Amino acid sequence: MKPLSPRHLLTASVLAVGVGLGFAYAQQPDKDVSPEISQQAQEAANNNEPLSAPSDTQSESGVMPESFADLVEQVSPAVVNITTTSVVTQPTQGQGPMFPEGSPFEDLFRDFGFPGAPGQNVPQRSNALGSGFVISADGYIVTNNHVIEGADEIEIEFYSEKTLPAKVVGTDPKTDVALLKVDSEDAIPFVKFGNSDSARVGDWVLALGNPLGQGFSASSGIVSARNRELSGTYDDYLQTDAAINRGNSGGPLFNMKGEVIGVNTAILSPNGGSIGIGFSMTSNVVEKVVSQLQQFGETRRGWLGVKIQDVTPDMAEAMGLSSDGGAMVTDVPEGPALEAGMLAGDVITEFGGQKVDDIRELVQRVADAPVGEPVEVLVQRDGEPITLEVTLGRREIAEGTAANEAGNAAPEESSNQVLGMTLGVLTPEMASQLGVANGMQGLVVEDLDPEGAAADKGISAGDIITGAGQQPVASVADLQARIDEAREAGRKSVLLLIRREGEPRFVALPVDE
Repeated sequence: MKPLSPRHLLTASVLAVGVGLGFAYAQQPDKDVSPEISQQAQEAANNNEPLSAPSDTQSESGVMPESFADLVEQVSPAVVNITTTSVVTQPTQGQGPMFPEGSPFEDLFRDFGFPGAPGQNVPQRSNALGSGFVISADGYIVTNNHVIEGADEIEIEFYSEKTLPAKVVGTDPKTDVALLKVDSEDAIPFVKFGNSDSARVGDWVLALGNPLGQGFSASSGIVSARNRELSGTYDDYLQTDAAINRGNSGGPLFNMKGEVIGVNTAILSPNGGSIGIGFSMTSNVVEKVVSQLQQFGETRRGWLGVKIQDVTPDMAEAMGLSSDGGAMVTDVPEGPALEAGMLAGDVITEFGGQKVDDIRELVQRVADAPVGEPVEVLVQRDGEPITLEVTLGRREIAEGTAANEAGNAAPEESSNQVLGMTLGVLTPEMASQLGVANGMQGLVVEDLDPEGAAADKGISAGDIITGAGQQPVASVADLQARIDEAREAGRKSVLLLIRREGEPRFVALPVDE
């Protein structure tokens, strides 16, 4: 899990290091699927048909069902447990003989590489546990990116207790989605995505997964809220009170029709356990990402090429707009929008024939639009509507995250100087050494200018920067972009989210040129 706020927003995954895992994931729960249902599930897979709820449980009235047992029994064969293995190096702690500091024997043991020598890094095997679900008879499996990130080996355990190795087809850290593939001689029972937009607050939902490594488990609840935004640009979460715990990450959230309307991802908790506030990335977001990962092995999002902000009532009044909806263009760097004639000060009110209410809506619609195809954008300029035809670029290329023509990933900065800090991208090995979750993203403070503002504010080497300007950062470019945005907005400082020994705190650093 990776905490994202002082209120402990945690990803619902389980991490254990070494052989003494201390979790009961080796326990095998009793299987409640009857042989008849198992046979029906296999026949459905052979016929390339998704599993679904029995007709008598598909209530449209919203009345609480007498039991969820039939639904659980029907869809469970498509839910999987995921175990990942990776090798990380950790400094020895309390291993080998102990010598007084400065003893010549200390150097002797270190020089000859005896196991447990003080200061020696020792490889250890790290295991992470999570959940997932099958979406096709030929073995495609959806889970969270943080469940499998950095893994050397991935093993899938099916409800039948059969296990198969999996390979990664593609990942999308921005929505925390990963697509896996297993090879099986037999068709595999699978489930289908439903329309998450049709889910209403108060609808019954069912969460299946592998909580706390206990194996297949079901919990029920309702949709508590919709359209939750946690920390990402493309966030669209369903909030639910169905019990979600560590290990549920990547598992499905079902509606009463047996359709997946969400992927269980995170919980809000003061103690690491479920308190009835869980979040599932909506199926309408996940399904689009999965489709691109299947087709290309990566995401291909549209890119408009503008910097924007929401239109406030005061701004709308000052510009003579009839409403405060839309997205105000604050800058138009070189890119598709500039080529189409868009100007700073334009207010985008429609994109692709659909009304734009705020910047979040615009960002999501642009991302979903096809790359390289023209789209009509309606802007308000000097009180008059103007229609522009913009041929969208690709966001991943603009951000430098897409694969180049040779098929190699664009190189990431290993370190850089920003605001008096020397920063490096957080790697799984660093995460292990710093005692944070393997899936955490951010920048490690490697060194500081002792007379700089960062040092004055109490930032230290080893601190991890996970957010800036209330947005996540995973690269030096991300941080620099947030700093540039703060300067362009006329702000004197940028708010950083710092993690030290897992504990978060905010620090405002000056961004004056």
